Amino acid sequence: MSDRRPTSSDWAGVRLHIVSGKGGTGKTTVAAALAMALATEGSRVLLVEVEARQGISQTFDVPQLGEEERRVARGLHGGEVVGLSVDAKAALMEYLQMFYKLGRAGGMLERFGVVDFATTIAPGVRDVLLIGKVYEAVGRREGKRRGGDRTYDAVVLDAPPTGRIGRFLNVNHEVAGLAKVGPVRQQADSITRLLQSPQTVVHLVTLLEEMPVQETIDAAADLERIGMRVGAIIVNQEREPLLRPQAVATLREDPDGTTLLEKDLGSAGLRVGPVLTGGLVQTGLDLGDRLELEAQERAEIARLERPTYHLPLLRDGLDAGGLRELADALAGQGICANQDESEGTAG
Repeated sequence: MSDRRPTSSDWAGVRLHIVSGKGGTGKTTVAAALAMALATEGSRVLLVEVEARQGISQTFDVPQLGEEERRVARGLHGGEVVGLSVDAKAALMEYLQMFYKLGRAGGMLERFGVVDFATTIAPGVRDVLLIGKVYEAVGRREGKRRGGDRTYDAVVLDAPPTGRIGRFLNVNHEVAGLAKVGPVRQQADSITRLLQSPQTVVHLVTLLEEMPVQETIDAAADLERIGMRVGAIIVNQEREPLLRPQAVATLREDPDGTTLLEKDLGSAGLRVGPVLTGGLVQTGLDLGDRLELEAQERAEIARLERPTYHLPLLRDGLDAGGLRELADALAGQGICANQDESEGTAG
């Protein structure tokens, strides 16, 4: 079974791209590359993080982000990437001021520990506050001076890992026992409408390894169960195969037959013996096993029947050039095609 190839219409009307993946798969890097790919000429993309890890600032090598939205990079073709790190406490204080006009009283609540309670002991409220900032950014419009245009053409959310993504996005369920009515409940309902609308997709980042692929499969099922639309599967850190299948087959047929290998290496001017050739053969067999396992994981990914993108392993590590290489790879595979604006629930 082969990958589902992306098409130009896969993300038509999508304005909120949520990126998740098992820890260690490079989801923050992929989210940053996606934001750069979407930031085409004349467009603005907001890249948001909600885990207080300052992953965006580290990825783009810029000063730490705070409560203010700030440009962190240019897109591939003249667009702009703006970064934002959402802090749950700051979001709660803003929320209290917006709905209850608490002013200085909000500071008193923080001193008495109410803010810590709402953002740590009541995780459902915390997630509503974090996603609420994203919700506001998706629907935000400029003033009359710009004719009411959207502030951002797209929003990319660097979300929690796949093990927590379902609970994080299922805000209605999480606040059900805490808020039956009132502003918190209304906010949760509005957020849910956006998350379950055609404007939102959740992209899952994985490696060609058993545990990340299994978490991706589990997360896809969990997201579909709560009414979320699974977007792309993004296979990160792919290596170029160093051996052709025919060479692996030859090694497996005669792993002890090293005479021909010794001869070939000798003709290249290398002095070799059985220890070296035996080590080379074993390395080749190990590589063949890895390629076989990767093929099995590809087949598991293909069963999800989602558009699949492939990103290379950056041999020289992640820097500005490497990040642009990943963004180019995503753009070249069509992830930013047909980004039409869709009027809907977040406005």
